[in-house]
Amino acid sequence: MQEELLTQKRDLAGASFKDWLSHMDELGEERGYFEPLGKRHSAILTDEGPTLIVTFETVEGIRQGSDSHEPIGWDIVAEKGWSNLSIIAHDDTWFRDKAVYGYFDRLVDDGFFEDFDRVVFYGTGMCGYAAAAFSVVAPGATVVAVQPQATLAPEKAEWDTRFPDMRRTNFSDRYGYAPDMTEAADQVFVLYDPLVTVDAMHAALFDNSNVAKLRCRHLGAHIEAELWTMGVLPDVIDKAAKGSLTQKSFFQAYRARRDHLPYLRVLLTRMEKTRRHRMVEMLCNSVVARMKAPRFRQARDQARQHIEKSRPSAEQLPQD
Repeated sequence: MQEELLTQKRDLAGASFKDWLSHMDELGEERGYFEPLGKRHSAILTDEGPTLIVTFETVEGIRQGSDSHEPIGWDIVAEKGWSNLSIIAHDDTWFRDKAVYGYFDRLVDDGFFEDFDRVVFYGTGMCGYAAAAFSVVAPGATVVAVQPQATLAPEKAEWDTRFPDMRRTNFSDRYGYAPDMTEAADQVFVLYDPLVTVDAMHAALFDNSNVAKLRCRHLGAHIEAELWTMGVLPDVIDKAAKGSLTQKSFFQAYRARRDHLPYLRVLLTRMEKTRRHRMVEMLCNSVVARMKAPRFRQARDQARQHIEKSRPSAEQLPQD
């Protein structure tokens, strides 16, 4: 037990990739198993209960997004009694690797997913693409994909020029076109900001009848981090794991944005740029009544000045 605690408390902030991966190997064996998938991916299974959360993650995302430098999947299932399968990409691969395909093929052949009462696939960005694409291995699963790409194949997504290094990657073979791979899922929830054009275009390609679009307006390119900070994302995955996630329940949880200052600042900035002074005043009145927010108090005063200046003077009013 002492050795286990020492292992868990190891500081990974300055660890090299090799040392970090070795540590994940140790912890993975404690939790269930750790398995390299070729040279560019790894799988870690936490075997706990009849609900399985399959998370797709990247080494960079794990090490930059977590103080513990541990997979987000571990945080998701902590103290829930759920199982977690974390598929980790060592770099930006979009999980387009025969070693990953073969791993999921073996899981299907072994009836792995049939051992669970409920399966949820989760990921964001390229990991959202993978969550959707590989969900085909577990028919009836729920997919929660944040800002997913549908594909990066030029013939279908030549308008997405963000990832030039992936232009030659094959997205047309097995597990390729993510929207097609979700047809057997029970429900697919696609989260995106409709004001981010490329994300909205990818979301539009997910057009099966089992897809629900969850529009997170004004959250921009970092939806996962913002929703996690608000406490919304853990609630979303919890509901997905219990089979109670709906568009209505999402937007009820998403009301937390009303008290989330980063979101409110973005909203304020957009209103100020479009010179919607009365809307600025209304927003700022709401914010300063609930929290200390000097930026919003100042913006409200400026908006009121603009409104006052725009009012016609007595000389400008029509005379009888």
